[in-house]
This record gives sequence, C-alpha cells and structure tokens, in this order.
Amino acid sequence: MYKDLIKILYLIYQQYPLVTTDSRQCPEGSIFFALKGERFDGNQYAAEVLSKGCQLAVVDDASVIPDSERKLAVGEQKDSLVLTFGRYGHYFYVPDVLTTLQQLAACHREALRTWNRPVPIIGITGTNGKTTTKELMKAVLSQKFNVLATEGNLNNQIGVPLTLLKIRPEHELAIVEMGANHPMDIADLCAIARPDYGLITNVGKAHLLGFGSLEGVVEAKTKLYESLRETCGVVFLDFGNRHLVPKTEGLRTVSYGDVEVLESENPQTAEQPSVRGRMLSCSPYLELSLYIEDDPSVVVQTHLIGNYNLINVVAAAAVGHYFGVPTSSIQSAIAGYEPKNMRSQLVDLGHENYLILDAYNANPTSMRAAIGSFALNKAAHKNLLLGDMRELGEESLQEHLGILKWLAEDLAGIFNAVLLVGAEFTKAFLALTDAEAAGMAKQTVRCYENVSALCEDAAMLRNIGGTTLVKGSRGIQLEKAAEAIKAL
Repeated sequence: MYKDLIKILYLIYQQYPLVTTDSRQCPEGSIFFALKGERFDGNQYAAEVLSKGCQLAVVDDASVIPDSERKLAVGEQKDSLVLTFGRYGHYFYVPDVLTTLQQLAACHREALRTWNRPVPIIGITGTNGKTTTKELMKAVLSQKFNVLATEGNLNNQIGVPLTLLKIRPEHELAIVEMGANHPMDIADLCAIARPDYGLITNVGKAHLLGFGSLEGVVEAKTKLYESLRETCGVVFLDFGNRHLVPKTEGLRTVSYGDVEVLESENPQTAEQPSVRGRMLSCSPYLELSLYIEDDPSVVVQTHLIGNYNLINVVAAAAVGHYFGVPTSSIQSAIAGYEPKNMRSQLVDLGHENYLILDAYNANPTSMRAAIGSFALNKAAHKNLLLGDMRELGEESLQEHLGILKWLAEDLAGIFNAVLLVGAEFTKAFLALTDAEAAGMAKQTVRCYENVSALCEDAAMLRNIGGTTLVKGSRGIQLEKAAEAIKAL
C-alpha cells in the first residue's frame, strides 16, 4: 500500500519539484510536508500553506482536510465515510508524514540512476569536521562540476531527504552530509541516500549518551562502509586513521593522509596515498603543502584556524583529484574558502585582540584538538573560554575532568585566563585535587553557571585581552559571550 502511495506522490513531485516543511516558506507550486515536533504539529498549518501558494499539503491527520476537498476527491461524502490514504484535492493523506518524506526521497534517489546522466552521490559523516570538509569538497568540486551539497548541517532524518529532493537534472554531483546520535542513524540514512562514494572524517567521543562508547561510535559511523560494500562503492579513506583503516577491508579505497601521521604510525608502509598534506604554519591561519602524486610544490594558505583542519583540507583535495579537478583549481578553491557559522572563525576585535570562534559544537575529541592547536599559537596573550560538552552520558564528569587535568598538568601557565561555562565544567573544577588546582591557578580561572552569568561579568570580559579561543557545545550558546565581548 505504501509503495503505491509513494508512486502516486512521486508523479506529483515530478510536476511540482519543490518541497518545504516550513509554513513560513511556501514557494509557489511547492509540496508541504506537515511534520510533527515536540512543540508543533505541521498538520495545523496545512490550510495556511495552501493559501500562501503551496500546491499540495501532505498530512497524516485526516481531520484537517476540509469537507469540500473530500467531496472533490471522492464524490458526495457520507457520514459513515472512512478516509483511505491518498489524494483529496490539495491534500495528500498518508499514515506518517516523516516516513513518507523519507520514502519519497529514496524513490527520487533511485530515479537518479535512470537519468541520461546519473548523479553520483558522495556520503560524508564523522565525529568532527564533516561540515567543514563537506564545504571544502563542494568548493573544490564546483571548479569542474555543478554540485549540490547539504545546506548548513541539515544532516538528519529530515535534512537528508530534503537534500536529495533538491537534486535536479542539471546537477552533476551531490554531497550528502549524514549526522548520527544513535547506533542505527547512519544505516537508516544510507538506506535512503544509497551513496556511491563515502568519506568518514574521523571517529571520536561524541554523543556517548546515544552510542555508549567510542567503539559504539566507530560501529555506527562505519555503517556507511557497509552500505558502500553492498553497492560496490568507493571509500575516501584517511590512511592514518587506525580506527577506520581496518573497517575498509575488501572495499575499493582512495586514500589520503597527513604526512607526519603516516610517518609516525607506519613509516615502513609500502603504500603511500596519492594525496597527502604537511602543515607548514598555523599562526593564525593554517598553511600547508599538498603532495598530489608526490609533487609537494602545491602550497596553500587557507582561512582555516587550527592544525586539526589539515586532514579536512587533504580530504577535499583527494576527492577533487579523484574526480579530475586540476591541481591549480584545487589550490585556489581551498585558498578561497572562508569558514562560517562559528566553525573556526577568526574575529578581529581591533587593537590586536582576536576571538577564535569555534562554538558550533564540542566533544572531548574536538575540544582537545582545538585547545592543543591553540596552545601552539604564537599570540602573546592566549585565553580559553570553554563551555560544557553535551550528550556524554555517564562519562560526562570524567571527560570534563580530563580536559581540566590536561590544562593543569601539561598546559599549565600557557593561557592567561581560563573561563569555564556550565554545570559540568564547574563540577569538574571542584573535583580537582589540590595539586591539580594549583596547576590551574597558574592562570586566572573563573567558573560560570551559564553564559548569562559570564556576560554579566563585564569587567572580566573587558580585561582578558589578546586572543581567546571560544569552544563549547551549541546548547551552551557561547556566541552570546562572543557578542558581549565584541560590544565592549
């Protein structure tokens, strides 16, 4: 029954290939999917979106379909009539709107294979760096192809279908970002997107509340590899990642890597990726040398902060090289890319004061990478503004404590001030031993219950000066602190 519904809906979609889930955005002739959330029910906006210009409203609450539309579809209505699933005038009644959206996207994805010029799909996931890598890949591939890529981080059970349904005949490649909070998320998204190529940026400790452990993260992310195994797809592989390499046995791989990591992990290996990178400088922007087919002459000055972005750049270069983008175009695309949305953004405050705004998200892996890279920064005065890392479950206190012990023991005195925001960092700070607390005391340390409390401490924000790394989970809203600092 559901398969027949999707076939009918897909015929309508082919006539009206614009999809929206937002009642505030109703392009003329679009199809509205009435999704439900914790605080809203899209069914209640069906009549409104049709009045604004939508051609069809896909709903799963029959009560919102007016009698006039029912009569239009089934003739004279009787009191005893029980609606069946299907089209009623400008309404399309289905068992579940989200499932229908996903199955429509899957139907469209399969149709892409039958086009005169099929559109290959590159699936990308990972614990950290997937959005930055996706944007770098898009910049590189767009030098040669008409590329569609996931907008922002719309990488979940809703975002992936919406991305797929935006693919048009004029597109030559599509990059679909896939995020995960639970063990089967990537498997479910791969079942919809059926990627031809795949790239996992890395695996680390994130969303442990859903995955349970690092091993759980690896198992969940490498569902992308399992999908590619079924379709004989190609994996773009960081050859220096010891968690990922063993999972690619039997798969077709295109490898890349960080020269220094490759040399330290396995200096005797006979296999060398065709695209590698070596960091030249990271103060403040990352500068690197790209080795493309063993030619190390490609030097790229990026607008990216942090040496942890090196492997993201190399990944994008490897994908571009595989698809035949000229080396000079790869170089210019990477050099011209500027990060946005609080992902390693450098904010000039004037008078030699800067913010490194990296507060879109945080987990133990990305937090350590950001702090470790910042510790190497040549700025005279360096400060940390750190927010809690969310969704770590039972390991939350231990992971926050681990960050503080690292600051107290290995990085003591490197930073002028360390400002901690959130209940988890506060609890961890109180759990330090006397010796660890003494190490932390080599810099000014302040704990704040939330970002509002920090913003109220104008004297502290005004006096920290120098270069400040702002890093924390999105839910802590550290961008408010950044705005408060800029306003001083």
